[in-house]
Amino acid sequence: MIDRETVDRIYAAANIVEVVSDFVTLRRKGVNYMACCPFHNERTPSFVVSPTKGLFKCFGCGKGGNAVTFVMEHEKMTYVDALKYVAKKYGIEVREKEMSPEEVRRNDDRESMMVVNGWADDYFRRMLFDTDEGVSVGMSYFRERGFTDATIRKFGLGFCPAKGDAMTVAALNAGYKEQFLVDTGLTIKRETGDYYDRFCGRVIFPIHSISGRVIAFGGRILKKNDRAAKYLNSPESIVYSKSQSLYGIYFAKNAISRENNCILVEGYTDVIQMHQSGVENVVASSGTSLTTEQIRLIARFTKNVTVIYDGDAAGIKASLRGIDMILREGLNVRVVLLPEPEDPDSFARTHSAAELKAYIQENQKDFIGFKTRLLMKDAMDDPIKKAQLISDIVQSIAEIPDPISRSVFIRECADTMDMDRKVLANEVSRKRLSVQYDRQTSEFVRNQQRIRSREETGILPPTGPGEFTAGSNIDELEKEITGYLMKYGHLYFEYKEGEHMSRFNVAETIFNELNRDGIRFRNPVYRTMMECYEKQYEALGEGVEVPIHNFTNHSDPQVCNVAVDILTADSNYTTSEIWRRFDVSVENERDRLDEVVPRTVTLYKSKTIETIIVELNDRLKEENLSEEESTDIIEKIAALNEIRKRISRNMSRLIL
Repeated sequence: MIDRETVDRIYAAANIVEVVSDFVTLRRKGVNYMACCPFHNERTPSFVVSPTKGLFKCFGCGKGGNAVTFVMEHEKMTYVDALKYVAKKYGIEVREKEMSPEEVRRNDDRESMMVVNGWADDYFRRMLFDTDEGVSVGMSYFRERGFTDATIRKFGLGFCPAKGDAMTVAALNAGYKEQFLVDTGLTIKRETGDYYDRFCGRVIFPIHSISGRVIAFGGRILKKNDRAAKYLNSPESIVYSKSQSLYGIYFAKNAISRENNCILVEGYTDVIQMHQSGVENVVASSGTSLTTEQIRLIARFTKNVTVIYDGDAAGIKASLRGIDMILREGLNVRVVLLPEPEDPDSFARTHSAAELKAYIQENQKDFIGFKTRLLMKDAMDDPIKKAQLISDIVQSIAEIPDPISRSVFIRECADTMDMDRKVLANEVSRKRLSVQYDRQTSEFVRNQQRIRSREETGILPPTGPGEFTAGSNIDELEKEITGYLMKYGHLYFEYKEGEHMSRFNVAETIFNELNRDGIRFRNPVYRTMMECYEKQYEALGEGVEVPIHNFTNHSDPQVCNVAVDILTADSNYTTSEIWRRFDVSVENERDRLDEVVPRTVTLYKSKTIETIIVELNDRLKEENLSEEESTDIIEKIAALNEIRKRISRNMSRLIL
């Protein structure tokens, strides 16, 4: 575990704009910075970074936090690993106290695998440059491809010796554990107990994360072997997911942002050759089918994609469905067809950057038009093939989320295919409705699964069908009360009781009212925040403001997210959804604490008691209930009804 003093130093040093800018292209807007959110797909920027508050917040998907939680969420790191990442960026030495064996295993496996990958990356490069085998075999191959030494070093290209276990033996001798060599896929352990290097006798292409760390490797075989794959990648692991990685993204991200366009090619050498020629806004899916995660990775830097194809018609048709996925994510897609028999590697090798860019500019076509003309060649006058073509085109147009773009493509495709625009438009609409229904159904099922799996704690029993669940009044009220604590817990308000005016502290009022009836928050995040505040409140004393960083820098990222959500709400207070339902007008939250705090707490208690009574009544209907159990439940319901009457009287008085 990292000691608190070091954690505080890390947070003090972290510049959130600098940290976020390592992964997302930010544009200044007033005192803040904005971008399209890296955590969900959007066309209009709603992701805001506040340098003065040290926070980020997406007003689209709701994610928010500080520099450390951003790294956690973006790079899928643990809290400790994210702290170390930020500390390293600012040159802060991390001092750790001894962790339990369980904590060590949980937190260190991922980092250990990254360290092993880093060692292997260095080993492969040394084998390429510093050994006779590497120079004569590996370097010869790279130079035949036209790569310069500068390019080879830039991309960290390497070579794995042909001796079956040379790399593994070197790693074990260097002190690296067999477990992590096997887990990363660098080493294959046979049933006999012998080792075999996965990339034995291959040239190596390191695969980098968006932050530049080596997460995997690709290896190309050099000797002809019909039983071995030409290219071989590291297997999936906790540090590498093929579907979420793009080859070359680390080297291309700045150029993609600068050019506002991403060129998508197929293989490692295509990327490297185009970079060497001077066109750097290029990445590859590494021969795999394009995934939604890869498309969203591109969308962090640009909404424009240019796909380069060679002249292989069969290959183009096989990849058309992947382009539909790009359209679905709201990106603009253009296609460039290279002259036969060229591919991006060979074409870039014989053309300068200016010539490459000029060719792309002059030959790029919108994807829908390109697909229509490509398939029309096959359809000719065959009505069956033409009907299938129309279905394919409808599918592609239906994926486009922007209605104006859809309308333009419907008009152009109808003219190209010589068919009625209205018929094509109706088919597109029908397809979109069908797709939206399927997605909404899937989302409903996922939501129901999430609701069923929510933690049920405190005095609340499990909720039954139709009762209050996550996101309903009880959940909203808990968030509202948590917000009052965070923002105004140290303040006082005056309240008239009879002829007398009494002065109440906000935090004391909330704690006393909830404790009076033994009520605890059911939402685990709000409950954690309540307990955190109460602990600080007791230590500091009544009327002393609890520092906000206790929540925004909390080790639980969900706590941090909720805290940021509360703090980044519109400062010009608008009536919450809760109070709109009860026709209660609140002009300014802070000036009306005497109304909103008692009302919210009382309403929350009322909803909680009602839920418990419903559950107890349901239990009375159980067939195997004993007389003693029935009597006990009836007594509890009677007691709760008395509490409810008292709360109802208070509620009526407060509303009036």
